Amino acid sequence: MKIGVISDTHLRKVTDAFRHLLERYFSDADVILHAGDFVSPEIVSFLSEWEFHGVHGNMDPPEIKQSLPSKKVLELEGVKIGLIHGWGAPEDLEERIWGEFGAVDVIVYGHSHRSANHLRGGTLFFNPGTAMGYALTGIHSVGILTVEDGIRGEIIDIETSGLSR
Repeated sequence: MKIGVISDTHLRKVTDAFRHLLERYFSDADVILHAGDFVSPEIVSFLSEWEFHGVHGNMDPPEIKQSLPSKKVLELEGVKIGLIHGWGAPEDLEERIWGEFGAVDVIVYGHSHRSANHLRGGTLFFNPGTAMGYALTGIHSVGILTVEDGIRGEIIDIETSGLSR
């Protein structure tokens, strides 16, 4: 199973660049996860055309906060995934969100605009970074989780030159 992971898109509308990004990196994904800060309900609606799970972020308007939870646990192919946006300073973000879930195999999160893909106490912490929003590191990225005899994550640095919002 291939899971496309995206977060912090910060888009006011569906753009050609966003469509291109999804087609290029997630066209063969079985499911797409979005870890919040969509900014526009249009993005949520557009992603709902796929097998999609999402949570709201701190920058999302009330209509997104009413339609999507702040956190979610899902099981895909026997792997338990905790999905959350996050809050506060990026320095101890993982410590805060770890306490939000019981036993999960993976915690997918956003908020920091910094990608992460590492094990901590047997749990994979996975942040795809930001594909379309402000990139603190200057690098835009998306993530892929592959479920096959367990789970592994991959961060993909994407080429954003020529992509307009």
